[in-house]
Amino acid sequence: MKLILKLLIGILLAFLVSTLSGVILYRYVPVPITPLMVIRAVEGNDTLGWHWKHQWVSMEDMPRYAPMAVVASEDQKFMSHRGFDVDAILQAYEEAKSGERFRGGSTISQQTAKNVFLWPTSSWVRKGFEMYFTVLIEAFWSKERIMEVYLNSIEMGPGIYGIEAVAHEHFGCTAKELSKGNCALIAATLPNPRKFSSKHPSRYMLKRKSRILREMRHISLPFPQK
Repeated sequence: MKLILKLLIGILLAFLVSTLSGVILYRYVPVPITPLMVIRAVEGNDTLGWHWKHQWVSMEDMPRYAPMAVVASEDQKFMSHRGFDVDAILQAYEEAKSGERFRGGSTISQQTAKNVFLWPTSSWVRKGFEMYFTVLIEAFWSKERIMEVYLNSIEMGPGIYGIEAVAHEHFGCTAKELSKGNCALIAATLPNPRKFSSKHPSRYMLKRKSRILREMRHISLPFPQK
């Protein structure tokens, strides 16, 4: 019994040290690869196979409209919450319970934690780990760093990860050259970037883009610095 207890304590300590070390490391260095990139490649759902498109770019080399667009679209309380938007979670729960179209209540911080450290399949176990990593990145990273990692790591199309890659693949430019409309259109696809395309937007995507552009008028962020 003592041996089992020691083993469990050892596993727990190893988990805490490794996860904390990873969070602290990514506070300073670019995220080169995420579990989602590997999982998509293993699944064979991307025509690119193992050759996904991903190139890290600093916040200073992003247009100021990029963080504004994703905050307007995904998480308007990003600057004020500490990782979780309780109101959005409760609203999403009530909508799902009443049979309305399901929408997520995840914040940008939660999405960053999931994309960088975890797997995409939803489960209570993953949600538990997601909450754990969200608390860690909110504690050790600045809001600017969370946004920088988010915009560099999230899926923005089949085999496309991050704003620099989608700028090249869908708009023929660098991330810094993306227009306000481009950024709003990219943000419009984020609920399902494998279904919705910023390169060939549907009428629905264009309507979402217009709504996001309207919401962006009310968004003010202290980054990126120009």
